[in-house]
Amino acid sequence: MTSIRGRRILAGALTLVAVAAMAACGSKTTDGNTAAGVSADISGDTVKVGLLNSLSGTMAISEVTVRDSIMLAIEEINAAGGVLGKKIEPVGEDGASDWPTFAEKAEKLIREDRVAAVFGCWTSASRKAVKPVFEKNKALLFYPVQYEGLEQSPYIFYTGATTNQQIVPGLDYLKAQGATSLYLVGSDYVFPRTANKIIKAYAEANGMKVLGEDYAPLGSTEFGTITNKVKSSGADAVFNTLNGDSNVAFFKEYKSAGLTAASMPVVSVSIAEEEVKSIGTQYLEGQLTAWNYYQTTPGATNEKFVAAYKAKFGADKPTSDPMEAAYVSVHLWKAMVEKAGAFDVEKVRGAADGITFEAPEGLVTVDGATQHIAKTARVGKVGADGLITEVWNSGQPITPDPFLKSYPWAGGLS
Repeated sequence: MTSIRGRRILAGALTLVAVAAMAACGSKTTDGNTAAGVSADISGDTVKVGLLNSLSGTMAISEVTVRDSIMLAIEEINAAGGVLGKKIEPVGEDGASDWPTFAEKAEKLIREDRVAAVFGCWTSASRKAVKPVFEKNKALLFYPVQYEGLEQSPYIFYTGATTNQQIVPGLDYLKAQGATSLYLVGSDYVFPRTANKIIKAYAEANGMKVLGEDYAPLGSTEFGTITNKVKSSGADAVFNTLNGDSNVAFFKEYKSAGLTAASMPVVSVSIAEEEVKSIGTQYLEGQLTAWNYYQTTPGATNEKFVAAYKAKFGADKPTSDPMEAAYVSVHLWKAMVEKAGAFDVEKVRGAADGITFEAPEGLVTVDGATQHIAKTARVGKVGADGLITEVWNSGQPITPDPFLKSYPWAGGLS
């Protein structure tokens, strides 16, 4: 605890020093820092954007490839002429799987590098850490990962799924398969705990029982006790909200305990193709995932995306939902800027509503009221080849409902 508090104090001190230095030296452009927020540096023939991802620590297993997909989108846009005649210049920072570091790096990207937008974060803990930074500076974050919902910010665009586009469809699928009891396993931070609060409300309203609920610290590798409790519960299915490399240890223990996809299936909402490769298909074959995109999603747009990604990063590199959502977010930002005719944050926000993009996952549309994206829900099954094949989809994009206002059973959750 003392170490964390110390790092927060240090981060705050560094921020004050940076602000003071800028005030003394002047801003990079005539716009500078104003009451309206920190304006982007557009004085040259480039415009900077920030890339804020964990390249080290427990979340690197997931976030490195998100960084790669953002870079692919930037290269594609630059090859086509850039944005409003300016090439995009990426400025990368490592959040290092540490939430105070994310906040510190976000402040640096906004105030020192003067980026027009930032693309990144994965865990809800990292997003919660940077949210006040973006709101204070009136700067834009594009957040590409599914999350627990119950949030909205004027300075965040959420291009991953909210609850009614992933968790609720995943539960609907289990119910349709006859599941009447669940065991909940998650990492010990905001996303799993909030998601499980929602899952328990859904279960109560839909005749399902939650037979157990356990959490492990991010990065934990000790899952013997939890898997034994899961096994003894006799639940019909497990809903898994573990994040990062904890999934490796969990699924190894799951198999060691004699649990299989046939005897007690696991629905995971943070395991995509990249994590399958790292965990091992021998531990995951037959298990379920709930997302909005898979490498196997049919369509010419996805075939082009997969081919371009593999050509740049390696034929053995899979694509995944968070990568695709991050890739899409850069293209959506470009469309917003061009509709607005400016990089100004408020003008970009004002232009966002109704923006569409033919994404690898299918058509996506920005909902300006919530700054979330209409997306198609998909449930998939892990195959022996490490790919995830869709077994169900919603048939059409689902309008985002981050506060679950259209679900009577969710009243009072927010």
